[in-house]
This record gives sequence, C-alpha cells and structure tokens, in this order.
Amino acid sequence: MALKATIFRAEVQIADMERNYYGTHALTLARHPSENDERMMVRVLAFALNAHEGLVFGSSIGNDDEPDLWLKDLTGAIRLWIDVGLPDEKRIRRACGRSGQVVVYSYGRGTDLWWKQSGEKLARSGNLTVIHLPQADTQAIAKFADRNMKLRSMKLFCTIQDGQVWLADQDETVQVEAQTRLAASA
Repeated sequence: MALKATIFRAEVQIADMERNYYGTHALTLARHPSENDERMMVRVLAFALNAHEGLVFGSSIGNDDEPDLWLKDLTGAIRLWIDVGLPDEKRIRRACGRSGQVVVYSYGRGTDLWWKQSGEKLARSGNLTVIHLPQADTQAIAKFADRNMKLRSMKLFCTIQDGQVWLADQDETVQVEAQTRLAASA
C-alpha cells in the first residue's frame, strides 16, 4: 500500500517592502512521504518570497511536468516556475523554455558541487534566477514545521526588507541569508 501525503496548514503573513506586497495567505501543503520538514519549509519560504494571489503549489515530487510552485496567467501560460532543492539541469532548461521566469532556491549539503557542475550551463538561460539558501538557515526554519500544523493552522510571519529575510512564528525568529547566484537578465 502506497503512503499518502500528510496535510499541513499554515497562515503566512507577508510584509515584502521590496515589492511593496503585504498580505496574509492560508496555505495548505501536501507533504509527500519522501519530503522532510526542511524541504517543506523551503517551499513555504519560496512562496513568501514570491507571494502573489495566483501562486500555487504544484505536485512536483515525482512529476517532471509541474514545479514546486507556479503562477499561470488567465490563458494558462506559465508566468513563473519555482523549484526548490537541486533540480536536474535538463529539468531547469525545459522549465526555462516553458515559463516566462524560472527561480530555483538551492539548499542542502550538495549545493556548491551542484552549482559547480551546472552553473556555467544554466547561466545561458536569460530567464533563470538561482538563489542559494544556507544550510544552517534552512535547518533553522525546518523547526517551524510543527507536527501540530496538521491539527491547527500555524501562524508564520515573513518580513523582507533591504535584501534581508526574516521568518518567524510566535516564539522564534530566523534570519535567512538568501544569496543570489544567478540573476535573470530579463
């Protein structure tokens, strides 16, 4: 019997001074059995950093046709494709061909090696942005993934200002030092 996804709920209040975006989003996340708390919380952070009323979570694990998050326009065209982790270079190039803008949030132990192997090739994609999230920061935000999120909606606060990102719950605040490795040219 296949394991089912676990449902988590979070209410995220976003104050993004860089984009002049302020809003509260009730998120429902389906966490695949192979996904850990760190990856799930990086998806939540990616949502907060790109918040938009039309931004939705995709079913990316085990599905090459969908990203972790995406934003489509009214015609169904993909405006924004977001992947987290260390996606395959071929997947990223295909996403760059299908979407107006692609953002990858890389994190984990192998990020430097992944970037060393793929960075030069990926730099040819003009609509690609790669943001590196330090492992200490992603492990710290993983602690927000309280098991009680399944039973009640967890409240998170995200503040973005002057290139700084803070993610907090009622008890703790974590500063995330997001580093741009590649910025889209468009």
